[in-house]
Amino acid sequence: MTPFQIERSAVLEGVPHGFFGSAGGVHQFGFGGPGDPAEVRLLRAAATDAIRAGGQLAAPHQVHSPDVVTVTTAWDDGAEGRPVADAVVTATPGIVLGIVTADCGPILFADAEAGVIGAAHAGWRGAVDGVLENTIAAMEALGARRERIAAALGPTIAQASYEVDAPFRARFGASDDAFFAPAPERDGTARWHFDLPGYIMARLAGAGLSKIADLSRDTFSHVARYHSHRRSTQACEANYGRQISMITLP
Repeated sequence: MTPFQIERSAVLEGVPHGFFGSAGGVHQFGFGGPGDPAEVRLLRAAATDAIRAGGQLAAPHQVHSPDVVTVTTAWDDGAEGRPVADAVVTATPGIVLGIVTADCGPILFADAEAGVIGAAHAGWRGAVDGVLENTIAAMEALGARRERIAAALGPTIAQASYEVDAPFRARFGASDDAFFAPAPERDGTARWHFDLPGYIMARLAGAGLSKIADLSRDTFSHVARYHSHRRSTQACEANYGRQISMITLP
C-alpha cells in the first residue's frame, strides 16, 4: 500500500490525530467518491490503524448539516447505514472519529484533561448553520470545558482559490465583510474571494476557544497533495476524491 501522507497540528499535541492527504491522488477516502466501496473501506480501516492500532472508526454520512452525533459504540463503516451528521464527539477510548472533506474545513477538537474529542466537517453552510458551536456543546455535555478545548483546522480551500458570486455573498451580513475580498468581474458580474478558513477560525474564537490553529494548507492549489471538489468541477471530472481527518483518545 502507498504510504499515508499525514499532517498533524501542535495544538493537539499528545492526542493521536492526523489529517490524511491524497498521496498524489492514490488515496481516496470517501464512499461517495470514485473507486470500489470495498477498497475505500479497506483504506479507511488502514488509516484508522495508523492513528490507533485496533481502533474502531466512527465516521458519519455527511450532508452539510449542523448535526452532531455522540458516539459510544462505533458502527459498521460501510457505504450505507451510517448515521447522518457532520460532526461526531466521544469520550469512549478506542473509538477513532473521522470526517471526510474535499475543500471544506476538517476540524479536530480535544479536551485532553476531560478525555473528550470531536471532529467536524464545516463548509460555508455548516459553519453558518452552527456545526462548530454544536460540536463544542456536545463535547461539553460529555464533560469538556470550552476553555480547555483545543481545535485544529486541517487542509481547506484558501481564500485566493475560492471565488464566489453575488448570491453567495448575499447569504452573509455586513459583519462578515472581512471574509470577502474583491475578485475581478466575470461575464460582467461582481465576484469575490471568500475566506472560509478565516471564517471558521473566527467562529471557533467567537465560541470561546482560545487554543486554535490552522494548518494553512490550500486543497485547491496543492494538486499532488489533496483532493479538491472545486478543482475537479473546473476540470469537468465526473466525480472527486476526499481526504479523511481522524482523532482518538490517548
